[in-house]
Amino acid sequence: MTVSKTPEKNDIILITGPTASGKSRLGIDIARQCHGVVINADSMQIYEVLHLLTGQPNENERASIPHFLYAFVKPNVAFSTGHWLAAVRRLLQNPEIIGRTCVFVGGTGLYFRSLLGGLAKIPPIDTATHEKWRLFLQQNGIKSLYTILSERDPVLAQRLSPNDGQRMLRALEVLDSTGSSIAQWQQERREPLVDIMCTRRLVLAPERYKLMAYINARFDKIIEKGALEEVKQLRAMQLDPALPIMKAIGVRELSTYLDGHITLESAIEKAKIATRRYAKRQMTWLRHQLDADWQHFSSIDTALQSFASTSFNET
Repeated sequence: MTVSKTPEKNDIILITGPTASGKSRLGIDIARQCHGVVINADSMQIYEVLHLLTGQPNENERASIPHFLYAFVKPNVAFSTGHWLAAVRRLLQNPEIIGRTCVFVGGTGLYFRSLLGGLAKIPPIDTATHEKWRLFLQQNGIKSLYTILSERDPVLAQRLSPNDGQRMLRALEVLDSTGSSIAQWQQERREPLVDIMCTRRLVLAPERYKLMAYINARFDKIIEKGALEEVKQLRAMQLDPALPIMKAIGVRELSTYLDGHITLESAIEKAKIATRRYAKRQMTWLRHQLDADWQHFSSIDTALQSFASTSFNET
């Protein structure tokens, strides 16, 4: 006997893994099997303009299955995890979504953590504190900002990239305004957005040598398709360098070429190296932060076979 779920409930499938692992294709294939929809869980793929550089599904892929929360944020917006979670909350109340399987796909670990564990309700930051740290960054540079954060919140500083100005600004603002570290706020118990019992969680992690080859091939392909033109378009907007979109891998490297400092070949190689390093950091995070309920697969085919042979009632 088949047990039907209530119309208000959504089965949730979470798919994560390092960049270039094939998550998007896996998400589309699974969504097609279960008449579901794909929802973006990548903090760079939310933005307009850098469609190729951030690895967003192409037009044909998005036409085959409903996709949501891709390329819906202007590049001049600093879109936080809280903003994303609020967008997901609204989306899950959409009549087009209710009752359908939602396949979340992305490599942003904090998005998945907030989805399953909720997000701390940090009090609003006053304008004076916000402007104080933004001015400090403009006058003293990102290295000085990281030094200050390391002195005041060494644990959090170790978790952040020294080049992640936006998150460092946020950390110092919260510390100044509340007297507590963001890390402390994140440890608070809060209500999750989705029912963990209605989820299946998949990690797509190809063997390292294969992943490195995928990364190299993908970057060559997006260059051929026009990634350089995307960077030109972004640069023409003259955005604040501290904005998240300016940290997308490839922007700095291709900008250095456009400024005439290096060759295109050198810029491409530097971007590939940066992507490979990012993938390694993602793999480390996946190994240490995900619990045993996440199923790990080395290929799309093995993940699809496992998905086809089981159901939510068996997990």
